[in-house]
Amino acid sequence: MATQDGSEEVIMETEAKPKEAEPPGEDADKSDAEATSHTDAGNATTQDSSISNGDDADDKQERVDLKIIWNKNKYDLKIPVDSTGAKLKERIHSLTGLPPAMQKVMYKGLLPEDKTLREIKITNGAKIMVVGSTINDVLAVNTPKEVIQQEVKAEENKKEPLCRQKQHRKVLDKGKPEDIMPAIKGAKERLPTVPLSGMYNKSGGKVRLTFKLEQDQLWIGTKERTEKVPMGSIKNVVSEPIEGHEDYHMMAFQLGPTEASQYWVYWVPAQFVDAIKDTVLGKWQYF
Repeated sequence: MATQDGSEEVIMETEAKPKEAEPPGEDADKSDAEATSHTDAGNATTQDSSISNGDDADDKQERVDLKIIWNKNKYDLKIPVDSTGAKLKERIHSLTGLPPAMQKVMYKGLLPEDKTLREIKITNGAKIMVVGSTINDVLAVNTPKEVIQQEVKAEENKKEPLCRQKQHRKVLDKGKPEDIMPAIKGAKERLPTVPLSGMYNKSGGKVRLTFKLEQDQLWIGTKERTEKVPMGSIKNVVSEPIEGHEDYHMMAFQLGPTEASQYWVYWVPAQFVDAIKDTVLGKWQYF
């Protein structure tokens, strides 16, 4: 029906008029090409995802599962078995926030940074002990130790060799113990997995040293008792070769603020001296 101005009639005619089909041309070809392109891209994405899941090449390497224990916290860590000790420290840093330079990492002794976990024979489920504090904590703790160390060195320079002093001579004159562990002069070895035994203490009695790394303790055992000493409480460790028997040392653990608190051990095999100091004091000490 037509209206006064004819607008409705025009609309009806427009709706009734069929739309003319457009001849195929460049636009149709372009649409087909884009659809094909999207299909190919989807197939390529599917194919790529079946080849790689985005992981690094490390996933192809043999790995070990470790238990990292630090500051009463435990962390699970999976790492390639051919990683070095230095790389392990980096991973521990990412877990704990403890800088590698401040870490004392122990597995059957102090962990060497230049050897791989395979060379150290670390296996699945191994417990790795980490001892260390922030730089501020270390400086606060070690400042008095540094002063003590300087005082000890100054006193040593004034004195005759320790093995010639009367208090030590009476023990050394007993001679080398028959059941002492074999010594290697000029060698450096990691701590053995068994206690160091057969040595004498200041009273001439037998003493053994057991390094309990998981508890961060040094156990000093005699026939009468075993004293469990936190390694962090040991202020200093000094040693000196025994004259005439340079493959053995006499060694003192300073358990208190003065020399009077030194616990002396005689006939320590020379190859373990550095490992003992590193384990007790740590390589990150500032003295």
